[in-house]
Amino acid sequence: MKYILKIKYIGTAYCGFQCQKNGTAVQNVLTEAASRVFKCPCLVTGCSRTDSGVHALGFCATVEPSEMVSIPAGKLHRAFAAFLPDDIAVVAAAEVAEDFHPRYSSKGKNYIYRIWDGPYEDPFEKKRSMRLTPAVSHSGLDRMKRAASHFVGTHDFSAFMAKGSKITDAVRTVRSAEVYRENGGCIVFSVSADGFLYNMVRIMVGTLCDVAQGRAEPDEIPGIIKGRDRSRAGSTAPPEGLYLNEVFYDENIDWKCE
Repeated sequence: MKYILKIKYIGTAYCGFQCQKNGTAVQNVLTEAASRVFKCPCLVTGCSRTDSGVHALGFCATVEPSEMVSIPAGKLHRAFAAFLPDDIAVVAAAEVAEDFHPRYSSKGKNYIYRIWDGPYEDPFEKKRSMRLTPAVSHSGLDRMKRAASHFVGTHDFSAFMAKGSKITDAVRTVRSAEVYRENGGCIVFSVSADGFLYNMVRIMVGTLCDVAQGRAEPDEIPGIIKGRDRSRAGSTAPPEGLYLNEVFYDENIDWKCE
């Protein structure tokens, strides 16, 4: 039996999803919990790595118990809750085919990035959003929206990839990119694509912040993309504002939470 889990987690205490030598990863914690739920060793595979400090609202991971153990998918969120810490939760699950892979079966992902630019330090936003001062004006927000629209399409995003990345093909298709302000709260950047380069979203956000504060113009974005020069884009925004929001699959996954 092979399951897929939809997971939420606050990444502050972890070195990302994938197991690392330098700290505790979400994968470590989830694998230990799975072995206790199914009472046997389990293989846990994630849809993405995610960086240290990055959060997730809809991370997907498969669980393959080493023994023939069957638990109704709709009950798994309850079973895992007994063995997971407060900053990780299984929110839904489904049975999937043996050849399903949470990463390679994915057709794309949606990330959101949250920016807190309020006049005071909000304790609920610390480590869960980027702090930006001074506050972004209405016109600044409009500038960010115009700039974000230029990301949409199929482009070589080398300018928005961390230096030192081993990726040789930097072409990605961005399906949507929008900026909006939550009611009286954070500025949110939401971007969906068929794939993302290392630090791509965070560099996009750093560039959008430059646009908001007048250090760059919205219509400079196409030239930055075309130039494929990392030095022309903005700085890399910190990880704590980034959330893996949704993973897209062609097949209809029968998510259950009973």
